[in-house]
Amino acid sequence: MGVKTGNQQAALPRDTILAGDCIAAMNRLPEASVDLVFADPPYNLQLRGDLDRPEGSRVDAVNDAWDRFASFETYDAFTRAWLAAARRVLKPEGAIWVIGSYHNIFRVGAALQDEGYWILNDVIWRKSNPMPNFRGKRLTNAHETLIWAARAEGAKCTFNYEALKALNEGTQMRSDWVLPLCTGGERLKDEAGAKAHPTQKPEGLLHRILIGTTNPGDVVLDPFFGTGTTGAVAKMLGRHFVGIEREAKYRKLAKARIDKVRPVGAEALEVTVSKRAAPRIPFGTLVERGMLRPGEVLVSPRGQPARVRADGSLATADHRGSIHQVGAALEGAPSCNGWTYWQFKREGKLIPIDLLRQQIRDELADRPS
Repeated sequence: MGVKTGNQQAALPRDTILAGDCIAAMNRLPEASVDLVFADPPYNLQLRGDLDRPEGSRVDAVNDAWDRFASFETYDAFTRAWLAAARRVLKPEGAIWVIGSYHNIFRVGAALQDEGYWILNDVIWRKSNPMPNFRGKRLTNAHETLIWAARAEGAKCTFNYEALKALNEGTQMRSDWVLPLCTGGERLKDEAGAKAHPTQKPEGLLHRILIGTTNPGDVVLDPFFGTGTTGAVAKMLGRHFVGIEREAKYRKLAKARIDKVRPVGAEALEVTVSKRAAPRIPFGTLVERGMLRPGEVLVSPRGQPARVRADGSLATADHRGSIHQVGAALEGAPSCNGWTYWQFKREGKLIPIDLLRQQIRDELADRPS
């Protein structure tokens, strides 16, 4: 992994930190070449004057030059420019995540829509350990907002719904995420022991985003790379990254950090997938392969028999049709999932036919691509 500057890139520089202005750097990247953009842009939140804690120590505020803009108009123009550049490099089915505070996220959200993105969700990152409001003049600012948007309306973005559900102990993932600020050993420090970057994001936040909205081998672009949280998590999870960072001190820290990351193995990268995403297996395939024979009897949950026919349909005394149609007719219901409804007998035991379908899916998954 190296640090690149300068000329037009002939190919996408994967797993690389690019130096310089993010807009110019993105405009040199190949069009429609990245799967996801994660952006943590300047918040334009300049504190007016120093801020001290009650015991007298100084708060590490964001007062760097990269977070200073002359006016809202200047910030808006900057936002529109980098969003346009990011949209150009996104694949048609690509998506973007942008994180911000109340200082900027509403302006960014409007600019996203103006540039043609289609908002999918806003997510509240509720910090389990927020910094108190030391002046006592406002509520404790305990959250930040993320916007997840498709490149365009109707784009079929990656969304690993079942993986996020598994990550949340089997419960559907909500749009309010409780995660701690970056602390402890994860927080990078400079030689003096101070925070290396004032707004370093926790790896847990990027882990959730990449597991939920990318797949192994995808490329994630971070135009405000900082100390490389996106790159570190991407490398660990078998994704590629392209980082852009204009500050040399941050590029150096990011490179050293990412070089230490060990990717997890391919087996560990497999995530829970939706049944809808699995290969479609017609019931007739089970008959063709001899897993069920023509004439064999299937049994409903109430013990009603149906005979398997050579074309993969079922027949009872009164009904003919697919496993779904016959099941629905027996139940007097508008529809029926035949795969979970019907069972067959082996050695005196009733076995769901869905187990046979899963055997075929497992075989397909094991075939070399």
